[in-house]
Amino acid sequence: MGSFFKECEHPRSRWSKCPHQYKIRYRSAAGRQVEESGFVNQDRAIERLTSVYNAKKAASQGQAKADRIAKYGVMRFADYAMEWKAGQRDLGPASLRHLESLLDTHLLPALGSRRMNTFDHKVVDGFIQIMERNSVGLAAQSNAFDKLKAILLDAHRLGLFGDNPLDGVKPPQYDPKRAVIPSPAQLRQIRAAGDDSFLLVADLMSGCGMRNGEAAAVNINNIVADNVYRITEQVNQTTRVYGRLKHRKVGEYRDVPLPARVRDTIEWYADQHGTVDGYLLRHPSDPSRAFPYYHIHNQWKRIKSAGEVDIPEGMVIYGFRHFFASNCLTHNIAITDVAEWMGHKSIDITFKIYRHLMPGAIGKAAEILNLDLVA
Repeated sequence: MGSFFKECEHPRSRWSKCPHQYKIRYRSAAGRQVEESGFVNQDRAIERLTSVYNAKKAASQGQAKADRIAKYGVMRFADYAMEWKAGQRDLGPASLRHLESLLDTHLLPALGSRRMNTFDHKVVDGFIQIMERNSVGLAAQSNAFDKLKAILLDAHRLGLFGDNPLDGVKPPQYDPKRAVIPSPAQLRQIRAAGDDSFLLVADLMSGCGMRNGEAAAVNINNIVADNVYRITEQVNQTTRVYGRLKHRKVGEYRDVPLPARVRDTIEWYADQHGTVDGYLLRHPSDPSRAFPYYHIHNQWKRIKSAGEVDIPEGMVIYGFRHFFASNCLTHNIAITDVAEWMGHKSIDITFKIYRHLMPGAIGKAAEILNLDLVA
């Protein structure tokens, strides 16, 4: 930062008491050595050095910002988006494919040639209106807007915009449909309507809250306690090989409740069909390969088309996992625990999808709160 000193005959230990004034020495922004004098005490000298340092730091930051604006401000959105995408190293193959689809289908055709320094709230709102005019579904609109938002916020952090181009923009109003959930009686019929692998997957999803790919990777060695299963991997539907969990890094896992009936199903299946390195489900024609999810999907289509089982209107295979959430919440298990067990990235997702399943609501809360208010 610089230094302060006195050019007198007194030693440093006496500077605070001698009458001579302080001098300071520092290097300017151009690198030249500069001296200033006339400081009556040490505090004034340090104060001046600090102001010089802060001014140099601000100038350096200002120049760095100016360089970023000069480099990225004139860049086309398509080029900036490609650079941004390269930095999304946490995305799995399926998520990356989804991102590329949104870019190619919605973002780049509408915004690809636009310079980054021309974005403001009107441009963003205009993009939403383009999607509306093109009758793009609300789910796709919401996903495309979220990706545009992430890219523009990244540019905003670089200092490309004086004002946040997203301020004042009303995002697409996407409200997902309520999950279709089978009743316990319906679940008992459905789980037994396919082959043994279908039964196993149905129990893992409805009893432990696993995703489809996580159930396909079930491993008997992951039973870490009588009532706990450790989900460590999934069969990726894009690559069709074992991979990390959604929203998790390699090596991360989720411990979930293991109901006794589900544990019994796992052990029964292992006794009936054996395992390969602990894995229960393998490719029907090649045990060295991971279990193909289409095997369950094809069975689901046959079960529905046969019409012999009572399946709720609109239910999909994911309804098994929805049953898990419903079973937890209707029995007063905390939604924070449910979100963790289901592997949601944010509790907001759990709350948005399953809020209507939570018991109590305002009326129940009023009864509970009244208990300690009764005179």
